[in-house]
Amino acid sequence: MDFGISTFVTDEGVRPDVLGKALEERGFDSLFLAEHSHIPVNRESPYPGGGDLPRVYYRTLDPFIALTAAAGVTSRLLLGTGITLLAQRDLIHTAKEVATLDLLSGGRVAFGVGVGWNREEMRNHGTDPRTRGALMNEQLAALKAIWTQEQAEFHGEHVDFDPIFSWPKPVQSPHPPIYVGGESSAALTRLVEYGDGWLPRGHISADELIGVRAMLEQRGRTDVPFTIFAAGKSAAALDGYARADVERVTFLLKTAPENETMRRLDELAAAAAPYR
Repeated sequence: MDFGISTFVTDEGVRPDVLGKALEERGFDSLFLAEHSHIPVNRESPYPGGGDLPRVYYRTLDPFIALTAAAGVTSRLLLGTGITLLAQRDLIHTAKEVATLDLLSGGRVAFGVGVGWNREEMRNHGTDPRTRGALMNEQLAALKAIWTQEQAEFHGEHVDFDPIFSWPKPVQSPHPPIYVGGESSAALTRLVEYGDGWLPRGHISADELIGVRAMLEQRGRTDVPFTIFAAGKSAAALDGYARADVERVTFLLKTAPENETMRRLDELAAAAAPYR
């Protein structure tokens, strides 16, 4: 298995360029960054993790700018989003951001997407939480058109535009891999129809992973790699991921200042060593 890091990069923790360089030096293959454009003051959506919303959610840097900083000081590191909240983003701007990062990094983008949970955040972007899944499905299809066609157009219920020119095109062919986040039935259907990889969260069991693998094979998708998002470092969990033929595990890295981050990365690199 390969090993990477998933984290929140904020204005209070280690810089993304410093982090990216440190990851390559320690043999990690990837960096997946979380995204939240803002947190509404008046929020009714419960935090999925339970309890108060952690401080890092309020202070995330823009993932594409942060990953560009990491790209500039690395040469091999895979630059991932974990996850891009696509349903609350402008589609055409996002197509350009992803393609630009892929070009500047020499084809190192992994585009992780999900529907999100913070309904108030979505509404501030003009997104109806009730239809965000259907919207994102159309967005994924439209992104592929923009990235692969000289004159792209799309006409759906939620996404509609006449032919456009949009450059740059991504370096990766046909486009950066789309990693679909989530474990719900809707997410798994999205994975079958639009995904190039799966990005389940670290609480998933080996048996669940094996079950999804069997489902994908039944649907004719034998080509889908699994990357575990925000995993712990227990040997039992890592043994399970290995048994389930997971391609990559990304350890959850606590957001912290540089010195503390380096110590934590050394611990995580040691945990990964027996499985490399």
